[in-house]
Amino acid sequence: MSLIQSFVSSVQNIARIPELRKKLLVTLGLLIVYRIGFVVPIPGVNTAAVMQLVQQQSQTPIGAIMNLVDLVSGGAFLSCTLFALGIMPYISSSIIFQLLVKVIPSWEQMQKEGEAGRRRINQWTRYATILIAVLQSFFMMSSLRIQQPGLVTGGWEFLPISILSLTTGTMFLMWLGEKITDHGIGNGASIIIMAGIVANIPQSLRDLLMKFWQGSVAFPAVVAVIVSFLLTVAGVIFITQGQRRIPIQQAKYTRGGRVYGGQRHYIPLRVNMAGVMPIIFASALLAFPNILISLIPGGQNSPIGSLFVERGSFVYVLLYVGLTFFFSYFWNQLIFNPMDMANNMKEWGSFVPGIRPGKKTAEFLEQIMNRITLAGATFLAFIAVMPLMLFRWTGIGFVFLLGGTSILIVVGVALDLVQKIESHLLMRHYKGFLGGGGIRGRR
Repeated sequence: MSLIQSFVSSVQNIARIPELRKKLLVTLGLLIVYRIGFVVPIPGVNTAAVMQLVQQQSQTPIGAIMNLVDLVSGGAFLSCTLFALGIMPYISSSIIFQLLVKVIPSWEQMQKEGEAGRRRINQWTRYATILIAVLQSFFMMSSLRIQQPGLVTGGWEFLPISILSLTTGTMFLMWLGEKITDHGIGNGASIIIMAGIVANIPQSLRDLLMKFWQGSVAFPAVVAVIVSFLLTVAGVIFITQGQRRIPIQQAKYTRGGRVYGGQRHYIPLRVNMAGVMPIIFASALLAFPNILISLIPGGQNSPIGSLFVERGSFVYVLLYVGLTFFFSYFWNQLIFNPMDMANNMKEWGSFVPGIRPGKKTAEFLEQIMNRITLAGATFLAFIAVMPLMLFRWTGIGFVFLLGGTSILIVVGVALDLVQKIESHLLMRHYKGFLGGGGIRGRR
């Protein structure tokens, strides 16, 4: 009861802060605009025929990829609406430029120049988003035309109109995400992705209950799905908030008889610093051999093809886990450079107690980061494989929505949103969102 009272009190405190109230209303209003685009169909597409085709190919690699893209786009992909591509072209472009900035020295220097350099890179990211959206919409609409007759209507004008519609929808979503980031609360692109996933939950839950009511799904299977969902949420929160704090001591110096410095602080290293990116990279890389095998006549029925194409097979799971570990280390090496961190600490007169500044500090940070990455990669591998194993046992496709990548995204974005609300409340001398002193990372 006290938790409910604390929550109600926190909501009242949010309403008392004009700035926070305005940010939340702007975010909610833009999300409503985002959902309106789901009722605007793409001209010339037979939605019912497309849905029937997807159901027929749901167990194939292409169908699995379609379901994954549809999950992130909030159900707009399979329904062929204006926002069918979602904001994923912008996310893909951002990831590409994040990698290129680390690889190309001139771009890395440009980013370090300040706001002007970052603004220029963001402009390139937007141009790349248009290119990616055009290519994805071209392949998507072209595949619909050649799949089977009846999926699309119209002649030669269908392709340019559909490409223009999908690209415009993606650019509008990118604009919405930037407006949420600037005038709302939280990261706009992440909130849009979370809203798309959450929007699928009521319908999927309704379908699960209907199957249970009709007797096609057993009661133990439903209980297993619910328990796995709760355990997954608890595990994601635990790992997302978990961090290793490296103690940092600032050097003391005397100036005019006064002693300055000497403060002690920490470098927080998150256990899951890579977030959901390793799972996305691993899923995308596994999709290519599956698609190639499915295009070869009789490839899926061959001994090698069946191992790779069947989701949940031993080879598929082994490759999935191995790629998740690889991309976890790869991504952490890109975003965290121990040598740069050690050099910055040395320039600012800080050091790790008991470790010599410079190369020794870099080796110490790299050793700690490798151990943390091992724990985070193990967790991500379990999160990625768990829905596959549960699906093989229960046969319920709902597990892909309530487990794995989707829950990792939703919980991560929700925690970030709550932390930003906490900071506004604590800055006005209110209690935290849940009545405490703010969300703190587990040591």
